Amino acid sequence: MLAEERYKKTVEIVNQRGSIRVSELSEIFTVTEETIRRDLAKLEKEGKLIRSHGGAVSADDNQPELSYLTREVMNVEEKKEIASESVNYISVNDRIFLDASTTAWYTAAAIPNMSITVITNSIKVVHELADKNKIEVICIGGNLSPSSLSFVGPLSEASIDCFFVDKAFISCKGIHMDRGISDSNQFQARLKQKVIQLSNEVYLMVDKSKFGVQALKKICSFDQLNHIITNKDLKNSYMDSLINIGTNIIVPQTKEI
Repeated sequence: MLAEERYKKTVEIVNQRGSIRVSELSEIFTVTEETIRRDLAKLEKEGKLIRSHGGAVSADDNQPELSYLTREVMNVEEKKEIASESVNYISVNDRIFLDASTTAWYTAAAIPNMSITVITNSIKVVHELADKNKIEVICIGGNLSPSSLSFVGPLSEASIDCFFVDKAFISCKGIHMDRGISDSNQFQARLKQKVIQLSNEVYLMVDKSKFGVQALKKICSFDQLNHIITNKDLKNSYMDSLINIGTNIIVPQTKEI
């Protein structure tokens, strides 16, 4: 098979499945994993897919919500960096909301055992905080979404109406300078809209891969956010645009050794 045919077929497979691992593509095309990694780097540069840890995921914005296991291996280091920075803005006695994003899960893992209240719709976040006895954990109910391991729907939206939140830490599928903040799942988006209304401060946690993406359902506009926590190597053009519209940008600081 010629390289161009392999590129085309790779994109087709990724879009059909939503994600695939390097080892699987290596077997399908009977080429080395190093060859597949070079292919994926080329295709990502062309905007045809997104590389993940050990594979690739679809760059098609019309794809349904990716499974948690797929998102769990995407941009891991960037997400952990953002999560670690986010914890710096959580204080004793805060009432915070963590959504069902993998970045929120990494944030839950990084939070020390301190006296705070965490409200969430994420099973993964609940499990992560279960052993931290100083943290009061409130999980809102609703319809279980198997893909995100979280609760969504009208019952979740009604449940969140019972609370006021000091700080909401949320993520999204896309952040577009003209269209605002969006998600691939309408139920997740609607719940986040509710949370934003009930929160004193909103922190959007987004790695650089989310920029320039417009997903299916709009969550909010930039003026509804208080802070955006993102990677320090975000493109200058995005940084400048965000600063120009008055958004407070937080980037992780390099730690001295």
